[in-house]
Amino acid sequence: MSSYIDAAGRLHHDQEANLALTCPHCEVVSHVTPIAVPSFDELVSHRPRQVGAVYRCDSCNQPIFLRFPVKMYGNNRIELGAQFTEVERPAEKFSYTYLPEDVETLFREALSCYSQACYNAFASMCRRAMQAAFADLGEAGKLRLFDQLNDVRVMAEIDGATFIDIKRVIFGSDNDPHPSLPMFDDQQSGVLLEVTKDLLYQVYVRKGRLQQAVMMRRFFADESLRNVQAAQPGAAPARPYHQGNE
Repeated sequence: MSSYIDAAGRLHHDQEANLALTCPHCEVVSHVTPIAVPSFDELVSHRPRQVGAVYRCDSCNQPIFLRFPVKMYGNNRIELGAQFTEVERPAEKFSYTYLPEDVETLFREALSCYSQACYNAFASMCRRAMQAAFADLGEAGKLRLFDQLNDVRVMAEIDGATFIDIKRVIFGSDNDPHPSLPMFDDQQSGVLLEVTKDLLYQVYVRKGRLQQAVMMRRFFADESLRNVQAAQPGAAPARPYHQGNE
């Protein structure tokens, strides 16, 4: 796959008809169309190592900024690298409803770092978020999460080197306030993101949603029983489930 800017200042891309990405504005996976490219003469004159271009999201019509590395300056064209960088990225989403306040604050900041491609800051904030979770859950909860992390490794088939780095981030020594964390790139950070989201989901979100669902089932069961008894004069009133019914 190749891309280039011709002498007329038009941006060409092999996959132009199928070039789609997640829009940072509407968050829809949409085709994008180039609408603004630096002039050929200006680029040749200054010879920057990277070239920025403005695309239009075909779904919401908002501008999307992409940055391409320059491979070669030719007489009639400027060869660009196939891999572009999204200057703006969609914000990562997570259901924070059931997270403790400290965990929520730290993990929100972690996801903000990830969206800005600050991967090592993201890893550091993941560690702080998980340390806050351990403080909330206690030692027994931390051990459950450790077992869950091993299960995630098997299910997601995470390679050994990446798993060791992720484990160092999440389960590093509590006695070291300034741990030496590994350097993270975009690929490792993506794995760390999904692992951390899964751990927090399982221990907080899944538990909270299940408890809420059970509570609602009990409420409607109590209401149904009361309605049945109301239609039967002389029947003893029903005791709600939360008072110890079996």
